[in-house]
Amino acid sequence: MSSISLRIEKLPVTPMLWKVLFLSGIGWLFDAMDQGMMAGVMASIGRSWQLTSADLGLLGSASAVGMAVGAAVAGMIADRYGRRTVITFTLILYGLASAASGIAPNFAVLLFLRFLTGLGLGGELPAASTLVSEFSPTKVRGRMVVLLESFWAWGWIAAALIAYLLIPIYGWRIGFFLGGVPALYAAYLRKGIPESPRYLEQKGYFKEADAIVGKMEKQAGINSKHIDTSPLSGDKRSKGGRLADLWSKAYFKHTIVLWVLWLGINFGYYGFVLWTPTLLVGKGFSLVKGFEFTLIMTIAQLPGYYSAAYLIEKIGRKKVLVIYLIGTAVSAYLFGQAASSNSVLTFGCLLYFFSLGAWGAVYAYTPEVYPTSIRGCGTGWAAAIGRIGAIAAPYVVGLMYGAKGKEIGFTYVFIMLTIVFAVVAAVVALIGVETKGKTLDEINVA
Repeated sequence: MSSISLRIEKLPVTPMLWKVLFLSGIGWLFDAMDQGMMAGVMASIGRSWQLTSADLGLLGSASAVGMAVGAAVAGMIADRYGRRTVITFTLILYGLASAASGIAPNFAVLLFLRFLTGLGLGGELPAASTLVSEFSPTKVRGRMVVLLESFWAWGWIAAALIAYLLIPIYGWRIGFFLGGVPALYAAYLRKGIPESPRYLEQKGYFKEADAIVGKMEKQAGINSKHIDTSPLSGDKRSKGGRLADLWSKAYFKHTIVLWVLWLGINFGYYGFVLWTPTLLVGKGFSLVKGFEFTLIMTIAQLPGYYSAAYLIEKIGRKKVLVIYLIGTAVSAYLFGQAASSNSVLTFGCLLYFFSLGAWGAVYAYTPEVYPTSIRGCGTGWAAAIGRIGAIAAPYVVGLMYGAKGKEIGFTYVFIMLTIVFAVVAAVVALIGVETKGKTLDEINVA
């Protein structure tokens, strides 16, 4: 294990780590607001522009296409130029494109702006989770990344409040303005985030890495011995990860599990979350009542995240993933069969609880199975492959819902999603590896 990694492992949770988590999380919150806003405005946009179910599905898929491209490209850039650089510039791109969506004159322009929004969003999330993971000692690494992911819930809650309180009065454009403009301020605040010391050391920038870890040690009251801070010669520094590296003998099994996991959870999640208000309207609820139910379900995400954050260091990443994915599958089936208001609300809350707990575990688990030199690339490509599911799901759901009719279509959609979540749970249970209690170095040589 390298000296920087050894020193990080000896640290408690320092103020600097909390700072990295908070500033990364604020951007994550606004990213979630944007995605949540789409769920809130799809029904409103559809009524305003007389769009078909297939059109709405295409709108939901547009940002997912950008997210796929952004995740793959930004992951490799993060390995070459740094995690901090990526999370700053992707948030700026996201904020500008999201705000501009509020003045889109027609459907075609909105589709393009949603693609640009996704480009920023897709690039930021894998880089941010990688940064927090690399700053964290083993004993709290999983928990810190799940806490980062929990900012997503707060963003969805904010989006649901806007959809419930403002969109029925001011229209769908206000949602994009309130999601995009504050994100630009969050990008400005991220100037205060330091670069990952593990990344800096791996690139040969020992002095910079030593200064950051030294500051963390000072905050923790730890005195460290002087280390060699002479830079590596250029030819010994990593030039960043490549896609081919992920399929090497050492990592191909990890890559298979992660790609299936990301593909399935994206398809299942975006298959229901973007459509929930619209599906509830089709089931006979008013648009305002649909927003109200969605808001209540969204709040159920918080205990889902926090319970996963607690359990992930107690029973492990693999068990948490399997338990929460199975819980999501069962909840999706019951939600699809729900007939009364109470059952819709109950099973909807369970669906959000388990699915977002699973998402937290996914983000904690993914950066842990690759070495620092290809961690950004591996995390980015897993997210990119996952976006194929996110691209397909809203459109497939729209087609199925439109073809089967509003009542039976609702049931068919959730049977399909139940199967997807169950298959992903089985793959993780049978092939996935456990990373709990292992340092990043130990996992990658196992």
